[in-house]
Amino acid sequence: MLIKKFAPALAALALALPVLSQAHEGPALPSAGNDIRNEASLQRGARNFVNYCSGCHSAKYIRYNRIAADLHIGEAELKQNLMFTSEKTADTIVSALPAADAKKWFGVVPPDLSLMARSRGTSYIYAFLHSFYRDPSRPTGVNNTMLPGTAMPHVLSTLQGVQTAVFKTEDGKSEFEKFELTDKGSMTPAEYDAFVRDTVNFLEYIGEPSQTKRQDLGVWVTLFLLLFGAFSYLLYKEYWRDVH
Repeated sequence: MLIKKFAPALAALALALPVLSQAHEGPALPSAGNDIRNEASLQRGARNFVNYCSGCHSAKYIRYNRIAADLHIGEAELKQNLMFTSEKTADTIVSALPAADAKKWFGVVPPDLSLMARSRGTSYIYAFLHSFYRDPSRPTGVNNTMLPGTAMPHVLSTLQGVQTAVFKTEDGKSEFEKFELTDKGSMTPAEYDAFVRDTVNFLEYIGEPSQTKRQDLGVWVTLFLLLFGAFSYLLYKEYWRDVH
């Protein structure tokens, strides 16, 4: 009876799973290659975030003192180098840009980035931060192949430089082919790539700060279940030895 009752819902879920699992359409994205167990990378990512992202984007689901505890950052260093929009370590990361001004200047309020890595995936963010190119038709002077028409300016252009996108036309359709770096930034392509990977790493961390602890606990739980299962099987064999 229960199976018949919930059959329509189960069927709908089965149909929805392929759609839900398809986070990105199109060519496969390059891997961000990040490692949330790399504490030094996370510390650099935190620095990158507060200096280049928190001016417009908030991270309202993570507190400064949680970052300090997880990444082993002292309170004095935390306040001096990471806390630019708050004075209390128990506060969350709040954008320095008022929502009304953001709406006026960009036409949209920049999204909170606390769960962006979980929502879009780290590979998407990694590709997005590599995909800005010069576009004089846009109000910000740039566009992005990952998110055409984006309202976000290329805040990392001083680091990466400015790219030109090369498109090819086939069968009357214009398709992106490659980027050409026309104006160099302060970083080499390899240095900028490392900068982006650290930033993406931090964004994955704040999406689930307890992820590494959960994974480590999962290993111990699995080992316990295997050991318990083995003892249960041996006990079963002992109890039913004479019966069989």
